[in-house]
Amino acid sequence: MRVIQQLATTSLKRLYALGTYYNVSPTRLPRRHISVSTGMAPPELEHQVAHDESEEIVIQDLGQYDIIMPEEPYQWGVAHITPLEVPTEIPRPPYVKQVLECLRLGKDPSYVGESYDADGDGRIHLGTDEELFLRKAARLAKQVLKYAGTLVKPGITTAAIDTAVHRYIVSHKAYPSPLHYAGFPKSCCTSVNNIVTHGIPDDRPLQDGDIVNIDITIYLNGYHGDTSRTFLVGDVDEIGRSLVSVTESALSEAIRTCGPGRPFKGIAAAIHKTIQKHGGGIWSVSPQFTGHGIGRLFHRPPWVLHDLNEEPEVMLPGHCFTIEPCIVVGTNPQTWIFPDGWTASTVNAARSAQAEDMVLITETGIEVLTVD
Repeated sequence: MRVIQQLATTSLKRLYALGTYYNVSPTRLPRRHISVSTGMAPPELEHQVAHDESEEIVIQDLGQYDIIMPEEPYQWGVAHITPLEVPTEIPRPPYVKQVLECLRLGKDPSYVGESYDADGDGRIHLGTDEELFLRKAARLAKQVLKYAGTLVKPGITTAAIDTAVHRYIVSHKAYPSPLHYAGFPKSCCTSVNNIVTHGIPDDRPLQDGDIVNIDITIYLNGYHGDTSRTFLVGDVDEIGRSLVSVTESALSEAIRTCGPGRPFKGIAAAIHKTIQKHGGGIWSVSPQFTGHGIGRLFHRPPWVLHDLNEEPEVMLPGHCFTIEPCIVVGTNPQTWIFPDGWTASTVNAARSAQAEDMVLITETGIEVLTVD
């Protein structure tokens, strides 16, 4: 389906209905909406599909690209995907043990979370080993992402990228944080074209003209480092190139608003202003996926909203968080979830790009830990 205007919308409507059944209200959490681990579709599904097929889907991305859809026959959940092994001597995040125990008992691991209680307010004690370890984790994440970017070319599969990334991470005595997080089966996320986020690496070769976001998180010395970028695959059309460029600009302008005492809501305002400046009405920002605090925990408050908001919190010295806007072509940034329970696609198959960095608030300003 290279020409998007020729898309058979009946199939898209049916797939959207599958995702709608499992979707919940837009969440402020930076993870997937809900997981499907039973491997079975519910009996109510056919009614949902029949209802939703009558609804119109408006396609707003007029570029040339492949549309990513789940393979048929649909497989529910991720139990069919075999995770890669991590050497036993490499320390794991605490959630890994809990998830593996759930899997052993045949229970759904998707609700295994992280406890904020032992982490206090999550702020880093500046000038201590905490800051040193955090910086090392961020530095390694940056290195891994740079390495992953060198692998991107037409013909390589995202599964091959995941395997190479996995080996690179464990060779540095670190753990790939996504692996087993709430049951996620791979070591990084690869989101191609219309996939907004949380794409599961697979055997589809990247095509000339694709865009692919690679989201890297590593766990080193008890701290997580998290960063992502969207890469161009071969000869990408003008809309795709502009989308990636605007996303980078939105992240850069959002970072400029940060500093001690600054309001978190300024991040969303800067993103909104940027996408309006670069072609108002052409782009929108996903309200469903947020940035997050990071350090000893993978995800924790403060939640960093990318859509316009009036949240009252301000940035304080020691706060470390990600900014990671997902920018979508067109005016509809809503998503639905594939049967795997993770992969989030735009509802109308429009393309999305994402860029992410870690920001540390210091006493006098900020440092972006995941850039050179």
